[in-house]
Amino acid sequence: MILCSNPSEQFKSYQYEIEQAVISVMRSNSYVLGEQVKLLEQEFAEFIGTEFAIGVANGTDAIEIALRALNIGYGDEVITVSHTAVATVAAIEAAGAKAVLVDIDPQSYTLNPIYLKESLSKNTKAIIAVHLYGNAADLDPILSFCKANKLFLIEDASQAHGAKYKDKRVGSIGDIGCFSCYPTKNLGAIGDAGLVTLNNPDLAKKVRMIREYGWKDRKSILPGVNSRLDELQASILRIKLKHLDSDNQKRRDLAKFYYDHLSLLPIALPKISSNVQSVFHLFVIQVEKRQSLLNFLELNGIMAGIHYPLAIHQHPAYEGQISTVSDMSITEGIVKKIISLPMYPELTISDADKIVKVLMKFYQ
Repeated sequence: MILCSNPSEQFKSYQYEIEQAVISVMRSNSYVLGEQVKLLEQEFAEFIGTEFAIGVANGTDAIEIALRALNIGYGDEVITVSHTAVATVAAIEAAGAKAVLVDIDPQSYTLNPIYLKESLSKNTKAIIAVHLYGNAADLDPILSFCKANKLFLIEDASQAHGAKYKDKRVGSIGDIGCFSCYPTKNLGAIGDAGLVTLNNPDLAKKVRMIREYGWKDRKSILPGVNSRLDELQASILRIKLKHLDSDNQKRRDLAKFYYDHLSLLPIALPKISSNVQSVFHLFVIQVEKRQSLLNFLELNGIMAGIHYPLAIHQHPAYEGQISTVSDMSITEGIVKKIISLPMYPELTISDADKIVKVLMKFYQ
């Protein structure tokens, strides 16, 4: 069976290094927010191109803490997309703010800047641009809109570790970058983990305080949370970070194989802007008769995925309870057609060739 994602295979790729790192932590006397976290923060900041990186418990917390550090909370509005992981909106709500959802660009599946003006209100404080599927959002017009309206730009780069927009790594362009390191991510822990990236030293101090009860010298100076990164996950992420660029290149090579061999089939392939270097967290196609294709793939030993089968505003918890500005027709249309083909660095060209041949057989 070829899985859609397979983080255990990455563990096997770096098993010796990871096991040695884990044993070293286990034999130490420091298990949370210790030396491994500090080193990861330094190395990830250097990789992304920011002054600071701060480890937190997960990607959802990264966004919530970023919002709190920017003093965004009750009564404030944050513009983002409905085609994303529920975590993006859950984090906004956890900070006490209100999410305002806009439609996406039909090519990139990311926030469409043309809807920003109509979504703006006197309560708008920030935009969260989600870099989806390893692809970067169209940041220049979003940045211009933020500057013109004195809004903060938060990058949700949870699916785009290492991706570039105009030669800059995502997570280094807005006011704050937020990353999930869930096991299936391009930079994945063996458990939950997250990172916040930024250049402002005062904001960095606030993020560090908020992640641990708002403490300064063990006094809660401001309201905080418990979102500490443990040493085990930090040590594992340090190993994987060394290999991230080469693993991302393997993803691009697999994507090229898909492009080269699927272009004549009646499916819509991902479209990447010329000013973006994608890291192909997912390879998402659009098809008709989706369920029939999914069933056929599974019968032939291929597990594809759907990211995401519902837009956030269509989930029972949010339906009729969350603000949408545009008619959401693009978002609502694509969630009925998208399929995520298997994509991870350990997927072989031989496996990719099998996937291609099964797709060709389906469309004969």
